[in-house]
Amino acid sequence: MTNETTPAPNFIRNQVRDEIEGGQVTKIVTRFPPEPNGFLHIGHAKSICLNFGLAEQMGGECHLRFDDTNPAKEEQAYIDAIKEDVTWLGFEWAGPVRFASDYFDQLYTWAQHLMREGKAYVDDLSPDEIREYRGTLTAPGTPSPYRERSAEENLDLLARMREGEFGESEKVVRAKIDMASPNINLRDPILYRIRHASHHQTGDKWKIYPSYDFTHGQSDAIEGVTHSICTLEFEDHRPLYEWFLNNLPVPAKPRQIEFARLNLDYTLTSKRKLKLLVDEQIVDGWDDPRMPTISGMRRRGYTPTSIRKFCEMIGVTRADGGLVDIAMLTHAIRSDLEDNAPRAMCVLKPLKVVLTNVPEDHKEMYEVPGHPAREDMTMRKVPFTRELYIDQDDFMVDAPKKFFRLAPGKEVRLRNSYVIRCDEVIKDAAGDISELHCSVDFDTLGKNPEGRKVKGVIHWVSADHGLPVEVRLYDNLFTVEQPDRDKDVDFLEHLNPESLVVCQAIGEPSLAEATPESRFQFERVGYFCADRHDSTPEHLVFNRTVGLKDSWAKIKQKG
Repeated sequence: MTNETTPAPNFIRNQVRDEIEGGQVTKIVTRFPPEPNGFLHIGHAKSICLNFGLAEQMGGECHLRFDDTNPAKEEQAYIDAIKEDVTWLGFEWAGPVRFASDYFDQLYTWAQHLMREGKAYVDDLSPDEIREYRGTLTAPGTPSPYRERSAEENLDLLARMREGEFGESEKVVRAKIDMASPNINLRDPILYRIRHASHHQTGDKWKIYPSYDFTHGQSDAIEGVTHSICTLEFEDHRPLYEWFLNNLPVPAKPRQIEFARLNLDYTLTSKRKLKLLVDEQIVDGWDDPRMPTISGMRRRGYTPTSIRKFCEMIGVTRADGGLVDIAMLTHAIRSDLEDNAPRAMCVLKPLKVVLTNVPEDHKEMYEVPGHPAREDMTMRKVPFTRELYIDQDDFMVDAPKKFFRLAPGKEVRLRNSYVIRCDEVIKDAAGDISELHCSVDFDTLGKNPEGRKVKGVIHWVSADHGLPVEVRLYDNLFTVEQPDRDKDVDFLEHLNPESLVVCQAIGEPSLAEATPESRFQFERVGYFCADRHDSTPEHLVFNRTVGLKDSWAKIKQKG
């Protein structure tokens, strides 16, 4: 089992290092090529860290290139979000932001080249007919009746397609490769489709748009990319990637290498399904803190360091390792925040405590470390008064023997303060507990009481000085490990009804200084982040990033 002292496997990094040391490659050039049809998710983070990380480690460069070949599904908002995500993760792309659409003129010229060479043609078959003619995994395809058109006719039809003379689906451009190939991707794949749609980069210049397969490898070649790193679902496309490079006058011959994609339990990474969650308003946008998007994780309180650490922990292999335990991800953020998040006290379910032997105007001010192990963090001031709030979960009327918190007649220590004893339970007309009357042992500040042992320590907030805050308790969005595994069951049936619980809480006064995206450990509760959109000085909103318990650390110890 991989731990934090043993580097995770990364066969691509080892392979590239060997190529550089052996002189086959002088400078590595990678690229991260997202399609701007949605926000990036944790699976993309693995690819970002791999591509940009390799370039950083090997003295090369990584390009950011948008695969913008389908204007019907793409938006400028997605482009802006992707650029922000890459920058937030701490990476810089080499040169300007690139777009596949930058190369549309060159791709068109190369389509003409293939037609002159007798290696591409315009096909009039409908989409359904093309699928039927393509054959199956066990039966070869059937050549289109339009496959043998002359180069002159194909070039003429291509030009007329470009001018918008034909309707969508009336014609496509296909490569002429091998309709009997066992690899269906080589059975005359589509190069161009007619799309009467305005493009976010090129406007209304084009009425035809290239396919991903016809765009990707040639864009890599134009940019001088040395290693085209992609996930395993593109392995069957590699022969086509190489066919285009070998049959076109490209300036370079990049090499495609595949790796296993990230599959995280209790998580969906299908952009189509994530978009459905957004469109149906099941979540509050692409950056909802329950979403596995990078922007959602950022809003929840994840740090760039934690995401990069997680991607390093899981490693890079060719073998599909199955589901990655989400506890690995929460371990990465928890260990980061444990070291770096200042502490504060916040009571999520307030229960009033009146300290009967404390004068009404009494006020003590404690100076408490911002972090128990960080002298560089500012001390915080915590006021102690006659009336306090504790958490309802820290009191029980009929407490079991091993309940070391507050109960009638029992004692507990207030964190950084005195030992108190519960003397009386006050109930309202409905029989519900409204407040506790307790007494303070003033001889216990910073020391144990004489002759008795007090095991429990609870957090608290002054009722007079506490800040009302909204706390959003986020949990997994789904209740099962693989929400979309069963194709006969709608994945929405596995939504977790408790994925968001909102508390009207009371926080200590130091939280008034919280700015959006500032992170804290609420002592005894968990790690929280001030919401980057909704939190204001007048209305503080904190999102739970992760709880205090680290199940992955326990798993590693057992391993």
